[in-house]
Amino acid sequence: MNQQRLEEVLAIAREIGWGAGDVLRSYYKGDIKDISDKADGPVTKADLATNDYIIENFHAKLGTEDFAYLSEETYDGVKVDHPWVWIIDPLDGTRDFIDQTGEYAVHICLTNEGRPVIGVVVVPEAEKLYFALKGNGTFVETRDGIVTPIRVSERNKPEELLLVASRTHRDQRFQDLLNRLPFKDRNYVGSVGCKISTILEQQSDVYISVSGKSAAKDWDFAAPELILTEAGGKFTYFEGGEVPYNQGDVKKWGGIMASNGHCHEDLCQMSIEILKEIDEA
Repeated sequence: MNQQRLEEVLAIAREIGWGAGDVLRSYYKGDIKDISDKADGPVTKADLATNDYIIENFHAKLGTEDFAYLSEETYDGVKVDHPWVWIIDPLDGTRDFIDQTGEYAVHICLTNEGRPVIGVVVVPEAEKLYFALKGNGTFVETRDGIVTPIRVSERNKPEELLLVASRTHRDQRFQDLLNRLPFKDRNYVGSVGCKISTILEQQSDVYISVSGKSAAKDWDFAAPELILTEAGGKFTYFEGGEVPYNQGDVKKWGGIMASNGHCHEDLCQMSIEILKEIDEA
């Protein structure tokens, strides 16, 4: 797929992203009902309605043959057999949506052979849309249509860095790791997309995922990864490897570091050593 076509597809993804955010806000500002539970957390009518909106609009604007879809709401446990796959989380941060913290997001990512090429993260309550095309940098768009390039911070010493972490989803092993890393301060934010947006906005510098009994999934990370890395950050496993998507098992086991890039390898090595000490204690 050539550059011009990818730019056209990105423009469509941005348009659909704004619309998806509007669908979520229509539920968020109303009475949030129809909450049910599935194995890995709550799901609301808003999740399902937004998922339908995104996929129906992609089908209408892009057809049904050139792309396949991997969505949190439709995942059936197998790898999607197509080189170009949209990985979608219609509502990242469902618990924050239910609790009305404002920290929820829409994730839309186009992958090619398992790696992100287009990323869109919408933060509806901030009225901002972050987007990236591989090799072209990251931009933030406001509701009035103003588009601005955006970059991570230049903070480059571990003791200067600001960690962003979940308010929940922290078992004791993970909390012990965070307590021992030498960060200046910590921010607590909901959705992964919202967390990564704080790194783009230079309010934070580092986000860490460590799987315990559960693990984050493809749709949590694919779009946030691209908007971070195209803004100058890094996103890898602690051991340094890139994160593959659409591999069949969507769970991202192990430790993953997302950062502004300046202390990335040092923080990864620190985390490996600290977790080894914790596990041997």
